[in-house]
Amino acid sequence: MASQLLLATAASQPHRLSLAAAASATGSLVAEVGYALGALPPRGEWLSEELVLATGDWPLTVADLRELEPLLLRRGLRLVRVEAPAPEALVAAASLGVVTQLQRPGDGAGAAAHEPTAPTEPQGLGLTIHQGTLRSGDHLQVEGSVLLLGDVNPGARISAAGDVRVWGRLRGVAHAGCQGNHQARIVAMQLRPLQLRIAEAVARGPEDLPPRGYAEQALLVDGAIAIEPAEPIWGLPD
Repeated sequence: MASQLLLATAASQPHRLSLAAAASATGSLVAEVGYALGALPPRGEWLSEELVLATGDWPLTVADLRELEPLLLRRGLRLVRVEAPAPEALVAAASLGVVTQLQRPGDGAGAAAHEPTAPTEPQGLGLTIHQGTLRSGDHLQVEGSVLLLGDVNPGARISAAGDVRVWGRLRGVAHAGCQGNHQARIVAMQLRPLQLRIAEAVARGPEDLPPRGYAEQALLVDGAIAIEPAEPIWGLPD
């Protein structure tokens, strides 16, 4: 099936581009997007300048997104949301400030955007993916590691026996390795928590903004919590 471009029917709506399966394409993701956008009518005859990109099984990296930016700009478009089934693609988009949405099996071309859903069931003690912001009073706790696609607001808590990864702003309390795992880490696009905990160690987050395009991670170094830059696709398990 070819990539499908659904044009917005109102100025308040974005266009939606759902990419065909990667195996059926002959070029790169950027080339596929450029080819699909050839279906746009002449500029001035369409209602919206916003675009939602549903990647399907295509891998998406920060480099891809940076290459897409001038391509979209030439067509007068702005990428406002990336929908993907793979956490790596969502991480890449979130690291550049693009809104993300988890694309679940069966979400085909033309599917309407849906509200954030409940956490997926953890597989053993692996990675639990949760989409949606944690607000004051919320507490998300998992047995393994957790990937949260959203923010952790002040007054909210997130904890895991493994790693805590927040692809958004971490401004509440995060506790990684809450069962004593000293190898656990905390990763966020903006690491500005009220409190960080790794195993028994406690610290506060940094105040300066992170470099654009990079996440930050907190880990134990000689028994104390240290904060350093982290690649946007750091450490996602198989």
